[in-house]
Parts: sequence; structure tokens; C-alpha cells
Amino acid sequence: MDFKTVISSLVNDFDRRRIRYGLMGGFALGLWGVARATVDLDFLVRREDMAQITERMGGLGYECKFQSENVSQFVSPLKLFGEVDFLHAFRQASLEMLKRAEEKDIFNGELHIRVLMPEDLIGLKLQAIKNNPSRKEGDMADIKALASARKGKLDWPLIRSYADILEAGELLAELGEE
Repeated sequence: MDFKTVISSLVNDFDRRRIRYGLMGGFALGLWGVARATVDLDFLVRREDMAQITERMGGLGYECKFQSENVSQFVSPLKLFGEVDFLHAFRQASLEMLKRAEEKDIFNGELHIRVLMPEDLIGLKLQAIKNNPSRKEGDMADIKALASARKGKLDWPLIRSYADILEAGELLAELGEE
């Protein structure tokens, strides 16, 4: 995937349409100091914006491979454009994540992108583990790496609130919270 081309196309369109978004997933982890290989892009977006996003993705040649109340997955037949996944925000917690997203410069300042805060990325990783326990090893490694990279700078009460909502206190205990 040509991340620069895809991000430029999407983010410019999101900004023009006033679509609130937040980058998540492996690329977002990298922007918070956690080196992690990734082959796709993952965004949190308001569910109410999905009609506009679906239109834009189709205009870029992407095909919707999966869509549910919670997620949409788009794949391009061209390897250059790869796969882009959208998690739909409609609950209060995920809408708050979008409000907290921080704008970061990427590609030596050529582009800007809104990125979910580390605490919110951790919350989403905890949710992913609860939804699919087979993801635990990889997602816990990401959480630990993010906690280490952000040592002393995490909002642990917010992370604990996610663990409480998800009944994931045992996962939080494994982190040896700071």
C-alpha cells in the first residue's frame, strides 16, 4: 500500500466534507512511538458519516468487502491502494475518542492526520481482545509497547474506565499499570 497517496486522498476529502475521524491501528501506534509493521489503514469514524465515506471509497475504486453496524472493510483491486477499515463510532465512549483525537504531521510535515490518543488505542485493543481472545498475544504486546513508549504520560483512570466497561480488569492487571 502507498500510505502517503491513500492518506492524502482520504484525509483531504474527510477535511473537505467535515468528516470527523481518528486514525487507529498499526499506523497510529507508529505515530505514538511504537514501531509496528502494518499493511492497511484503520480509522474510527462517526457512523452517520459512513454514507459519504462509502461514496468516496467507491470513487477511489475500493470495493466494500464487509459491512455491519460496527465496521466497514474496503479493499482495492490495486495493491497500491490496499485495504482500509472503518470502525463506526456511535456510542458515547467512541464519540469521545474522536473528540480527543490529536492532529499530527506525517511524511516530514507534508500531510496532517488526526490520530486517536494512546489511551483510546489501548481501550480499543482491550475491546478487540474481549471480542476475540485469539488476538490477545498480539494486542497485549501492542498495549505494553504503547504503555512503555508513553511511560508516565498515560491517563490511567481513562484506561481503567475502558477496562471497567469491558469487564477486562484481568487484562489491565497484566499490564502492571503505572
